[in-house]
Order: sequence, then C-alpha cells, then structure tokens
Amino acid sequence: MSRYKIEPLDLSRIATYPLATRPSKVTADDLARAVKAGDSLKDFFDGLPNILAARELRELAQLIREAKAKRRAIIVGLGGHVIKTGLAPVLIDLLQRGYVTALAMNGSAMIHDFEIALVGATSEDVDATLGEGSFGMAEETGRIINEATKEGARDQIGMGEAIGRQLSAMNPAHAQQSLMHAAYAAEVPVTVHVAIGTDIIHIHPNADGAAIGQTTLYDFQLLCSIVRELDGGGVYLNLGSAVLLPEVFLKTVTVVRNLGFRLQDFSTANFDFIQQYRPLTNVVRRPVAGSGRGFSFTGHHEIMIPLLAASILAG
Repeated sequence: MSRYKIEPLDLSRIATYPLATRPSKVTADDLARAVKAGDSLKDFFDGLPNILAARELRELAQLIREAKAKRRAIIVGLGGHVIKTGLAPVLIDLLQRGYVTALAMNGSAMIHDFEIALVGATSEDVDATLGEGSFGMAEETGRIINEATKEGARDQIGMGEAIGRQLSAMNPAHAQQSLMHAAYAAEVPVTVHVAIGTDIIHIHPNADGAAIGQTTLYDFQLLCSIVRELDGGGVYLNLGSAVLLPEVFLKTVTVVRNLGFRLQDFSTANFDFIQQYRPLTNVVRRPVAGSGRGFSFTGHHEIMIPLLAASILAG
C-alpha cells in the first residue's frame, strides 16, 4: 500500500466520442500511392501524399504555372551551390519554357556559371589550394570577368548583362550549359549582386571597385523594377542563398512600395538544405505578410530543384 497521501486520479468517468466524428488532419484520400513500373511523371506527382511538403510543392508549382499564364514575374534568386550542384540545365529548360522571367545571382553563382561555360569545370578544392595562396587565382576567371565588368560600367549596363554579353561574344565550348549565356540569348534579365571582397575575382589585380560598384548598383535598381512585376500573382524563388540575396530582395520590396507601386498577392519560396534566419524572415515571411504566400522547402538542391521543375511540367 502506498505511503503517499495523494492517490492516482480516477479515469472511469472520462468522456469519449466516436472516432469517425473527430476532425482529422490526414484522411485516406491524402495517402500516397505506390509508384508502378511505367508510371508517367504526372502519375508520380499525383501519387505523392497530399500532406505537408508534398502538398506544398504541388501548390507552389501551380502558382508558378498561374504566374506564367498571368504574365507576372517569376524571379529565381541563386546562390553558388545551385550552379555547383549541376542544376543550370534544369533552370535553362524552365527559362526557355517561360517559367523563369528573371534571374538574380550572387557573385558565386555568376562565377561558377562562367567557369562552366568557359572550360566545363568549376568548384576548386579550397583546402588544397588555400595553404599555398593559390585559391581563387584562376587567371581567365579574374581577367575576363573583371574586364567585362569594366566594359559594362563604360556602357552603363549591369554586371549580369555585361557578363552575359561577354559569354555570348566568346561562345565558349560549354556555352549551352551556361545559365547566363542562355538568359542573354533569350533576353531574360540577369542581375548580379556582390559584396566587395566576397568573391575570388575581387582579389585579382584588374578588379575595379568603381566598376563593380556601378554595375551591381545598376543591377539592384533593375531588380527593383522586376520585383514590381510580382504584383498580382508573381513568384520569387530563393534557391540556396542564405544571406546576400534575401537581404537584397527585402530592400527591393521596400523600394517598390516606398515609390507607391502596388506589390501584393504574390508568392515566395526558399529552397535550401538548412533553413536559416534571413531566407525565412526576408523571403518567406515579411514580404508576403498579410497578402500572399510563403513556402520553405528543406533538402539537397540537386534533388529538390529538379523535383520542383518536374512538378511544374507535370501539372
């Protein structure tokens, strides 16, 4: 017999209800269907569970299709890892189909795309080269990009257009795998947003701070004009940029609204293998607060971005 003065609560008078009357978050209709041999891409996506991220991926894909139909902006912001993980061909296909109307890149994405176009390879081994001071010192990367940037400043265009123009003029061996080359050919705007000192081209002797600043500022102002076209059904995707592009995007939103343009009823999404503060706050939550929809998807770029593309095309 227990020595405690308090006794266990008597549960004999607990009230219950029939299970069938309870509102439930998951129903049999929401469950996945097994993949069968010979299934089409549409069959695969139709068979995904109508639950959580799978449901939201289909919803985002539908919003992108609707944005195209409404002729609203579909802007893709890119961090460098998206290019490094081999996804330029996927994005080129979406661009050529009309599912990307503008690209915003950080300096890393621009450099990796340029190197792929030029020699068909990118992403050096930093650990192997940093000790001897050779990290970032590829001659052609620094020389050509910096020269193109200076020519862009001279011609009063942005960094993205200047690098795309240079790739178009060079027509290098792997141009067809370059997102910037494809965008320039299709007249799809590319803006490049850099912080001086963060990219390897800034440590080359022909780097020109005035030209870098002028062309990236031009691109920021150009992106403001593009963001204005999100109003009424556009979509902004942040793919793999944890700091720079979320900050840039937030500033474009406030510029557009400050100038009196309507910017409501649009959607945003962040794709990354880690969900971090700035993308979640500056992309997913703040810009669409009270009007619009924000999504966040966690996973490896090389899996999640092809899945998004396939979901768009399977609809």
